[in-house]
Amino acid sequence: MENVQDLRDEVTSGIVEQTTMRTKINLPDEAKEVTQQTFILNSQQKNSSFCITLLNSKPNANLDSLAQYTIDTARANITNTITLIKSLIASAHDTKAKGHYKSCLGHFKDAIDSAEYSQELLKKRDYLGVNVAASAILTDSEDCISGESPSDPPYNDSSMLTQYAAVVEAVVDILLVIANKLRSSQEEILE
Repeated sequence: MENVQDLRDEVTSGIVEQTTMRTKINLPDEAKEVTQQTFILNSQQKNSSFCITLLNSKPNANLDSLAQYTIDTARANITNTITLIKSLIASAHDTKAKGHYKSCLGHFKDAIDSAEYSQELLKKRDYLGVNVAASAILTDSEDCISGESPSDPPYNDSSMLTQYAAVVEAVVDILLVIANKLRSSQEEILE
C-alpha cells in the first residue's frame, strides 16, 4: 500500500504536467490529495477555483466529512434550483417553456432524492453507492438541460437554469472524486 505522501506527490506531479497554475491548499494530507485530484478534474472543466474554494471552506476535514459537506452543498444547490424552476413555471408564458420547466422540476426532484440517498449510503460507508447516487444527480441535471435522449433538441433557455445546473454538476463532480478516493482507501484496508 502506497503511503499518502507518495500518492500526493504522484497527483501533484500530474497537476504540474497538466496545468501551470499553483494553488495554496490548507487541508490535511488525505484531503489535499482529494483536492488535487478534484483540481485536475475541474481544471479540465474550467472550474478549478470553484473546487478549491469549496474544499477549502471545510478546513481540517477528513475525507468522510468532506464528502458529507459536499453532499450538503449539492443538496442546497439542488434545492435552490428547484425554487428557481418553480418560479420559472409560474412566470412561463408559452406551453413549450412551461413543459420544459415542469420536466426539469421532475428531474431535480429526483436529484434531491439521490442526494439524500447518497447521504444515507455515506453513513453506511457504501462509497460505491455514493458514487452511483451522485451519478444519478448528474444524469437528472443533464436530462433537464440537454433533453432525455439525443433525439430531443435542448430547449433554448435564456433563464439562469443552465447556470444553476452547472453549479450542481460541479459540486457533484467533486463528490464523485471524493467517493472514489474513499472507496479505493476502503479497498486497500480490506486487502
